Amino acid sequence: MKEKLAPVKQIETKAGMTVDALVHAMRESGVMGAGRLGRAADVLEQMIRDKECTKFFGLAGPMVPGGNKKIIIDFLERGWTDVFVTTGATLTHDLFEALGYSHLQGTACVSDEELNKKGIDRVYESYLPNEAYQGLEKFIDKNFAELAEQKTIKDFLWKLGEKTPSEKPSILRTCWNKKIPVFCPALADSGIGLMVWGQLGQGKKCETRAFDDLKEIMQIAWSAKRAGVLYVGGGVPKNYVQQAMQLAPKAAEYGVQITTDRPEPGGSSGAELREGISWGKLCPDAKFVDVICDATIALPILSAALKERLKQ
Repeated sequence: MKEKLAPVKQIETKAGMTVDALVHAMRESGVMGAGRLGRAADVLEQMIRDKECTKFFGLAGPMVPGGNKKIIIDFLERGWTDVFVTTGATLTHDLFEALGYSHLQGTACVSDEELNKKGIDRVYESYLPNEAYQGLEKFIDKNFAELAEQKTIKDFLWKLGEKTPSEKPSILRTCWNKKIPVFCPALADSGIGLMVWGQLGQGKKCETRAFDDLKEIMQIAWSAKRAGVLYVGGGVPKNYVQQAMQLAPKAAEYGVQITTDRPEPGGSSGAELREGISWGKLCPDAKFVDVICDATIALPILSAALKERLKQ
């Protein structure tokens, strides 16, 4: 067996080294987190270059408060994503920044009671002033009549993206501009959801239905010649894509997952991609890798490496 195994190649850094060169060196090491991150770049590159592959991006976690909004937009703008599934929290934080509010650099070593008195919300080390919710409420109120006419959550979010100011980068506006289907099955579980609830509390009506989106993502998965998945975190976005893969005639042939969760408790967020083979969500011969890493570290590195490889 020893004769068939390649030796671990020690990573060497150099002055002026590009990100992709570093990722290649990590790939050549072949093991542990570095080796997995290097293989993830290879899988994503193959997935993006495969013109017959429908690329699903499921994203959860505090990536916008963590400074990764433009990285996400890269995956949307550059043709690296055909279908985007995310959380209401991600879209809420995206909208906060599009409306002119900022997440602030704070610390976890603080009195949360004092932050509460000052009207500051904490996402670990990232802070957000409460006044952002007041601005969001005014924005939703101003546009609610048009938003409420939309029949699906995807169309609701496209309309929201259309109305989002164009002065600052926005995930929502990018999805609308690029006509990338954006699904958020748990939209009610977010600041946006709270603002819609407030409108309904005033006696207003909303035509948006949650289950019609499921039909649309199923149709996309069903008609895909090949499929690839990228998961950041897990939860609802991951499972929403996974169940589409499960019922589609062809399971995913490419897969990358970035998570810090563990598989032993049995939750979706920590489940290894290979577990999906048992469900028919991932092909047995798929090219896939699980990267156990903070996504605010891994995703920017992958994005930079892909830009070099794809000359973008």
